[in-house]
Amino acid sequence: MEQPDSTTLDLLTRESPEAFEVIYDRYGRLAYTIAMRVLSDEAAAEDVVQESFIAIWRRFLTYRPERGSIRTWICSIVRNRAIDRLRGESGRLRYELALDESRGEPSLDDTWSQVVASLTRERVQQALRDLPVEQRQTVELAYWCGMSQSEISQTMRVPIGTVKGRIRLSLAKLRESLQGKEEEAWHRP
Repeated sequence: MEQPDSTTLDLLTRESPEAFEVIYDRYGRLAYTIAMRVLSDEAAAEDVVQESFIAIWRRFLTYRPERGSIRTWICSIVRNRAIDRLRGESGRLRYELALDESRGEPSLDDTWSQVVASLTRERVQQALRDLPVEQRQTVELAYWCGMSQSEISQTMRVPIGTVKGRIRLSLAKLRESLQGKEEEAWHRP
């Protein structure tokens, strides 16, 4: 039987080992899905999930119910750790490319697709940062945390129509922003 977040929170505050098991059973799959969406690498996603749940166990006192559900808190921890991992890989990729060039080695076809994917991710992240806070949070809850519109409505304490409107507006702004950035990239000297 699934326990409500308040029961899980009580278990966490008493540092019950059962709480960790309950949280992992309830949110582990979601955490893995989020990590895979960001990283597209099974091993890296598994590592991020493991690191995230260790951090959750150690930092449960930082959870603030007034800022959102446990689910939202866990989603943001996993997403942030996955993005941090991705940034680290991006830096390593730039180093490896520079090293290949200094050796005069031909770069791999795979390297180009990794660079394009990295640039695309950076553009999407920048476009998300450019959104108004409420729209960005709504999109993150929908697409990163996998929440339904009604769950977002409850979490953010706004009518479902507002959630739908924010998603529609933010997707239109993202589309416009990303098309503009793509055109800029083609016209750079």
